[in-house]
Amino acid sequence: QVQLAESGGGLVQAGGSLRLSCAASGSILRINDMGWYRQAPGKQRELVAGITSGGSTNYADSVVGRFTISRDNSKKMVYLQMNSLKPDDTGVYYCNAAITRVGGWFSGYWGQGTQVTVSS
Repeated sequence: QVQLAESGGGLVQAGGSLRLSCAASGSILRINDMGWYRQAPGKQRELVAGITSGGSTNYADSVVGRFTISRDNSKKMVYLQMNSLKPDDTGVYYCNAAITRVGGWFSGYWGQGTQVTVSS
């Protein structure tokens, strides 16, 4: 089995910072693209930041200059550093990864989500 586990969410005041972590485990041959998504109350899940296996990144317009995505391939982890947080950043944040399993086939995986709440 392949599992993704997020951590680092919590309650923070506007202007504060949080660092989210996501650890992949299981019978993994290769982790390809990874990303962070969020879902606010009453809204659809949206891409916040993505990073390719080669390290190229992209961000939602609303977080450019405030959030930074990174990865550590040796540890099979991806991170999201969130600075200058705003109340609109509130939501459940999900880790996503495209993974090739040891068996040789490709699938997408989701973590269970971690709550981020930003108070004004």
